[in-house]
Amino acid sequence: MFFIDVLWKLLSVYLFRSERHSLSATESVLQIVPETMAATSIKVLCNASESDLCRDDSAAFLLKFVAIASILLAGAAGVAIPLIGRNRRFLQTDGNLFVTAKAFAAGVILATGFVHMLAGGTEALRNPCLPDFPWSKFPFPGFFAMVAALITLLVDFMGTQYYERKQEREASESVGPPGREQSPSIVVPVVADRANDEKVFGEEDSGGIHIVGIQHRHSHSHGNGSCDGHRKIDIGHAHGHGHGHVHGGLELGNGARHVVVSQVLELGIVSHSIIIGISLGVSQSPCTIRPLIAALSFHQFFEGFALGGCISQAQFRNKSATIMACFFALTTPIGIGIGTAVASSFNSHSVGALVTEGILDSLSAGILVYMALVDLIAADFLSTKMSCNFRLQIVSYIMLFLGAGLMSSLAIWA
Repeated sequence: MFFIDVLWKLLSVYLFRSERHSLSATESVLQIVPETMAATSIKVLCNASESDLCRDDSAAFLLKFVAIASILLAGAAGVAIPLIGRNRRFLQTDGNLFVTAKAFAAGVILATGFVHMLAGGTEALRNPCLPDFPWSKFPFPGFFAMVAALITLLVDFMGTQYYERKQEREASESVGPPGREQSPSIVVPVVADRANDEKVFGEEDSGGIHIVGIQHRHSHSHGNGSCDGHRKIDIGHAHGHGHGHVHGGLELGNGARHVVVSQVLELGIVSHSIIIGISLGVSQSPCTIRPLIAALSFHQFFEGFALGGCISQAQFRNKSATIMACFFALTTPIGIGIGTAVASSFNSHSVGALVTEGILDSLSAGILVYMALVDLIAADFLSTKMSCNFRLQIVSYIMLFLGAGLMSSLAIWA
């Protein structure tokens, strides 16, 4: 077929060429043969499900069972450690060990979004098997990632608002004398003892920030510095001379944030876990599957650790936490099973498969990058706990860069 295409094009050049566009025989052959070879190879590649290089169906089938077992155990162990360890002193969510381990996991998730998912989406949507219009005319991978990040921001904001109002309503019903309507209030921590006692916009005399629409009482300060003078949340518990005082610090707002973060993070992780599971399942090449087993096991363990930490901080009931943990641990193995089932009829180079893979990879990248930067890295690295502990800062930054670097380096093999 290749030789017929070449002969037909050469015959057309010699029979129908004009003086203006005439070519020498040597120029015609040198120009047409490579073009025809490239077009033919692309056509063969797009019509084939996978290259025969290193293809071994039986060995690949056995490796997929190994992958399911390895990834399932890694994911289950990663998500279970924070949930079980929340009752152990050395793994409590407010301990330094947990914070540094979570920083490493955040680096892994950030690298997964940028280096693996976004790169995979770009490769799929720029594949030569796709038509030039519209896929080569616009940077769709970055656009889809941006849209996913903005939608995640909107869901994050709306979910936080919903859970905060729900918790405030429950607090107002459970605190205070019956028959008297209680008005919950929130005082946001600010740095104490600024020069000349200058107040920021909206700050009350007690040092808290007034939030529009929420009534406030005064709250006590138990310290003189920014590290030990945090203001507490007042949820209506009066104490003595009318000053509200609660020992627990920002539990109301933080509880809502942790609930939303854990649910949105699981959504982002599950969306790309299915894709990478199917990608492994449809492969019939042991050379492709072997490095993927190691890479995905490493990736699932630390993603599970970050998710388990968020679930633990959200303080879900044991039943809800177990359901979320199992759902995460089973997602990638289920994807591998689906890919294995359709491997015989699946063409990874078809237009439908490439577009679906590219869009989902790009959307997952946007979600993961947003969650890693905003809800994991910024939430911990800009916290007072981190700013008041220089040693913890150094170790956490080292772990963050180490996690991102190791996960990025895995792109060399998988």
